[in-house]
Amino acid sequence: MTRSDRVLADAEAVLRRHSERGQSLSTRARQRRNAGLMRKVKYAFWAIVAVLVAGTVAGFVTPLGTTGVMVALGVMVAAVLLIALMPTETRVRTEALAETELTALPLKTEIWLENQRKALPAPAVTLMDSIGVKLEALGPQLERLNPQEPAAQEVRKLLADHLPELVTGYQSIPESLRREERNGRVPEKQLIEGLSVIDAEIARMSETLASGDLDKLATQNRFLELKYQEAKELGE
Repeated sequence: MTRSDRVLADAEAVLRRHSERGQSLSTRARQRRNAGLMRKVKYAFWAIVAVLVAGTVAGFVTPLGTTGVMVALGVMVAAVLLIALMPTETRVRTEALAETELTALPLKTEIWLENQRKALPAPAVTLMDSIGVKLEALGPQLERLNPQEPAAQEVRKLLADHLPELVTGYQSIPESLRREERNGRVPEKQLIEGLSVIDAEIARMSETLASGDLDKLATQNRFLELKYQEAKELGE
């Protein structure tokens, strides 16, 4: 079995482990969408209440009449429609990751990954779930880290630079060529290998932060770059 085949097999096993260890990326994304839907329902309710209160107050001053009632109903309908058109699911632009505060970066990266789900092959989605679980654990750890420390810069480089470059590099390849060999490489397998390395690196970062060995975290990145450099060059 080749290294790529082993990575694919490992990726299939990751999702099974997640059912025991925690919620998947898609599960948490669904929870965020449900929470967004509930917010929209709440906004619509208060918008209707506000129009009713305003109409009642205005009615004490001047009778609304049929025209006034129709205007109030029109305002209610317009408000509800506007709220309904608001996006329920949060979107994160790729370039926004580089501008995100360190403590918010794991969550933003998780949302960004979920936004890419439909454009990635199944084994890559499985690895995205694994990365999402680790990002959830990494978030609270970063609250104790000074954003100016070299260790913090390495975390930012991995999440805001390396990971997006890997995924967008794959997406830039025409779909018909993603499983074809190019210069001795198969883009889909290179993507999966790169995500596997990043998945392992986030786990290592989390363990290192837990141990407090920040110097070790700050000096490990060169090894990471060498290890998945080929995968990062997918779009070149």
